[in-house]
Amino acid sequence: MATAEDRLDVIETCTRMGWHADRREWDLLATVFAGKVLLDYTSLNGGEPVTLTPEQIVAGWTGVLGGFDATQHLITGHLVTVDGDTAVCTASFQATHRLANPFGSPLWTLGGTYRFDLVRDGGWKISGVVMTATWADGNRDLMALAAGTP
Repeated sequence: MATAEDRLDVIETCTRMGWHADRREWDLLATVFAGKVLLDYTSLNGGEPVTLTPEQIVAGWTGVLGGFDATQHLITGHLVTVDGDTAVCTASFQATHRLANPFGSPLWTLGGTYRFDLVRDGGWKISGVVMTATWADGNRDLMALAAGTP
């Protein structure tokens, strides 16, 4: 049976993913992930899900999110199911990305849901993320500009 402490720890782990990314706390961001993480951002980018190490995730996110003037990931409405040493947390998100540029809106906001899979490994660690984008507003071209690709 899941304890309230487990449920709160799962929610905090998921919240820290956005918190550390937004604050560019890359070393701390790596600590929320298990040794291998299945990332599925296909609803936004197409392609196939990928399995990456925390270091690979941080390197990728540094190159994109780190290129923005600011980002803010709001994660809320957490629903947690714990089964022994595994957990699933689903939540709604809104992610705002800001980058000043002379050719369009400086904002791109994306909304949808996250499904986090977690394992207990000296604390709760994220072993999978499925991001399902359901809406967006603003300048999507900011992603390419932030990553340094025309």
